[in-house]
Amino acid sequence: MKLSQYRYSLPPELVAKFPVENRDESRLMVLDRKTNSIEHKQFKDIVQYFSDGDVIVFNNTKVFPARLYGNKEKTGAEIEVFLLRELNKEQRL
Repeated sequence: MKLSQYRYSLPPELVAKFPVENRDESRLMVLDRKTNSIEHKQFKDIVQYFSDGDVIVFNNTKVFPARLYGNKEKTGAEIEVFLLRELNKEQRL
């Protein structure tokens, strides 16, 4: 399967630019596989989808800016640098 086979139009106004002030009020989309239905909830409602013995794992990793944009000084050409991994943690390379 190729990435080019996926076509999805996401209107810019639906992309979150900033987190909500109260994080538990962020949007939560619930997909029910049994009924093929979609519900729109708030994250604070997530507890109603857990049963006794269920486990939730929190990922507290941090993301660094991996895509850098710029212009070449001489030509003005637009450039993009995509960082894949950190080479030296102490020097932040």
